[in-house]
Amino acid sequence: MLVDALATTVNPVDTFVRSGQFPTALSFPFVIGRDLVGVVAETGAEVSGFAPGDRVWCGSLGHDGRQGAAAQQAVVAADRLYHLPVGVEPTAAVAVVHPAATAWLALFRHGETRRGETVLVGGGAGNVGSALVVLAAEAGARVIATASARDLPYCRGLGAAEVLDYADPRLTERLAALSPRGIDVHVDTSGRNDLATAVPLLAPRGRIVLLAGARTRSVLPAGELYLKDGSVRGFVISRATTAELAEAADAINRLLPSGRLRARRTETVPLRDAAGAHRRMEAGEVRGGRLILDIAGAAAA
Repeated sequence: MLVDALATTVNPVDTFVRSGQFPTALSFPFVIGRDLVGVVAETGAEVSGFAPGDRVWCGSLGHDGRQGAAAQQAVVAADRLYHLPVGVEPTAAVAVVHPAATAWLALFRHGETRRGETVLVGGGAGNVGSALVVLAAEAGARVIATASARDLPYCRGLGAAEVLDYADPRLTERLAALSPRGIDVHVDTSGRNDLATAVPLLAPRGRIVLLAGARTRSVLPAGELYLKDGSVRGFVISRATTAELAEAADAINRLLPSGRLRARRTETVPLRDAAGAHRRMEAGEVRGGRLILDIAGAAAA
């Protein structure tokens, strides 16, 4: 389908693709950008379920040969496009769809999270971390989150049952006290991947899901892991199938209208400032919020 773009975002993964840190198939000239919210302009002859004028979103462009979203129009395969729920603002949606899809797949596809289990979210105040807290709590899990001291109330507001300061020197001891049976699903968004600490905290058959820290080289307590019948699972959303992405999209669309899935902060800049936005992202100047590229304004100008 041909989509008139309204907005996209700047994700860390976009800078990885552009810099070559994340090798993927590129055909030049290449358009960067994973996330898109827009309006269907035209549909292919074999497309059903969509019509011109429909508001839609996608979170899997700009990778594996697919052109990206940072343009006034984008061509998107129908199986990667989803309807935007009625009443949801495009910028509110584009800010959360990528971290929320990442969180959903980490929790339910790879972490196999079930109601009543205990989920530990490391970095619960970040973009992916906050989505992990919301989605796990909505699914009936007991969520323990770690965050900086100033972000503890924010994480509680998202639905975490317990929130601990990740700088607490007694953090591991406190986590063990809060979960005497152990952690069922352990997801750390910081990318530290401290398996030597995580494995002893696991419950029997507990799962550790790795989704950040591509350059880490961790020490794995293999003996303790196998005696617990536990597992460590790597996960990158770029390898998700269209069927998996569609499952995540269904869950996201159920929650978007309620406002439960939302970005903590957003900043909108025009499309012409995309290069500067990438530089700011790489310099670590964008933390705790989402950087949105306004494309509709560029088209109007």
